[in-house]
Amino acid sequence: MPQIVVTIDGKTYRMACAEGEEQHLETLAADVDGKIAELRGSFGQIGDLRLTVMAAIMATDQLHEARRRLAELQARLDADVTARAAGEAGEATTREEFARTLDETAASIERISAKLAGGQ
Repeated sequence: MPQIVVTIDGKTYRMACAEGEEQHLETLAADVDGKIAELRGSFGQIGDLRLTVMAAIMATDQLHEARRRLAELQARLDADVTARAAGEAGEATTREEFARTLDETAASIERISAKLAGGQ
């Protein structure tokens, strides 16, 4: 299992990850480091633990918002798929009715033609 070293808030941490996940873990650690730096810039020296907890809450809030947005988009997609399926079903019904009407009209024309041909 690969191990990498990341730096967060000036402290280094050795971490294990799955094969091929090294760059992803480094990116995540850089994001956490950025959040802590942002908080430190806003609040000053309020304690490492408090900064870490605030950064975790910020990240969790962003995750929560992303999940909420994803659920909203999924609901819209589901509604669109349902509406499209209903529309396609309606179109199929309309085509069937048109074909039936056309068949009935053709039969009527044939009957009229037969009567006209028989009357001559």
